[in-house]
Amino acid sequence: MEEVLNSQKSIIIQLDQEEYAIPVEVVGAIERMQQITRVPKTASFVKGVINLRGVVTPIIDLRERFGITAADYTESTRIIIVHHEKYDVGFIVDAAYDVLEIPEDAIEPAPQVIGTVNVDYINGVIKVDKRLIMLLDLNKVLSQKSHNNAYEMEG
Repeated sequence: MEEVLNSQKSIIIQLDQEEYAIPVEVVGAIERMQQITRVPKTASFVKGVINLRGVVTPIIDLRERFGITAADYTESTRIIIVHHEKYDVGFIVDAAYDVLEIPEDAIEPAPQVIGTVNVDYINGVIKVDKRLIMLLDLNKVLSQKSHNNAYEMEG
């Protein structure tokens, strides 16, 4: 009897010293840091918008969204463009450097507390060799309900 293992390809991103996985099928692009136009009356983690190939795209700083201490942008800072429902959104991350094939049976439920990130944003934890990678729950990351403040994109 042949066993078929389900797996998902994920892009590995870094915030502070932690690694996170975002499913490849929702990632539209990985861009270098660029000029962001601030939008008034938005949550502090919403940095503003960029014009990406004619599409105005909101940009969220994941460090701020997760309550991680802010850091200066560097050469490795990236904006991950993610397709979510009917729109695109960009996440500012410290780095994006790997694509991994993650077997579904390697995904474990998230423990109650994971380092500095609220467990609400995590779908599970993946152990790869000696690495511990957290699987982001994009619906919750982009949820209008934040533990810090409201997520408002409309003026």
